[in-house]
Amino acid sequence: MRDLKTTDLNLLKALDALLDERSVTRAAERLNVTQPAMSGMLTRLRDGFADPLFVRSQRGIVPTERALELAMPLKQILGEIDALLQPVRFDPLAADFTLRVAATDYALSAVAVPFLAALRVRAPGIRLALLPLREGELSAQLERGELDLALLTPESSPPELHARRLFDESYVCVMRADHPAAQALVLSLDAFCALEHALVSYTGGGFSGVTDAALAQLGRTRRVSLSVQSFLVLPEILLASDLVAVLPRRLVTGLAGLVLREPPLAIPGFTKLLVWHPRSHSDPGQRWLRELLVECCGGAAG
Repeated sequence: MRDLKTTDLNLLKALDALLDERSVTRAAERLNVTQPAMSGMLTRLRDGFADPLFVRSQRGIVPTERALELAMPLKQILGEIDALLQPVRFDPLAADFTLRVAATDYALSAVAVPFLAALRVRAPGIRLALLPLREGELSAQLERGELDLALLTPESSPPELHARRLFDESYVCVMRADHPAAQALVLSLDAFCALEHALVSYTGGGFSGVTDAALAQLGRTRRVSLSVQSFLVLPEILLASDLVAVLPRRLVTGLAGLVLREPPLAIPGFTKLLVWHPRSHSDPGQRWLRELLVECCGGAAG
């Protein structure tokens, strides 16, 4: 047994059984092999260790000094191998690592607050790094372990990644609470189109979006006078102006000083997915975190 490359681990299990049972017959029964097969393994063990290992006696077989020396380290090695082959148990309370999540500013804002609150209670040692999406680099970042999770839409999710639905989002019209249009609980289409609007353009400088596409189908338009690249700056702008904006419901629900009104036309919403690389698919800690994130978002099982 001088070379690990040629060592048969089954022989080590056989040696352990022989040391415990002190009988070739009982050792064979314990390992569910025939007695001749066990005798053959003992022969190979003797050759490998260059020692008889066991000698016959009236009560079975007696280990040599060399065999007795091997007994304790053998038990330790086999125990470590057995532990290695067992599923890893993840203990959230003892976990100490960083989870890296990439998403748009909207998705991070909508998801991070409830998720972080749950982490503080259930896994206080896990740190959360919220990172921006870098188009064209996501798959490589996940593969290299620079990211653990990403929040995407189905249209932007690479097909080679695992994905799970987090939630479906809808749009609402948002304005400050004392806005003149806020007096009406229901916005008419004419009133909606007459308002001065702001929108988010991720590419920067765009003045048309999903709302304008929906209006065009009705032969209507609106006036968009402000374009920003971030969802997060808009609530503050709305609080300080007569502008209104059509924004994702999760982003603005509960914000002080703002009121929400249902748009007077059908505006297609969107779905947010939780996306990860196959390399982390079976990791117990990552699986636990994905389940927690889905739970916090009220997402679908699966």
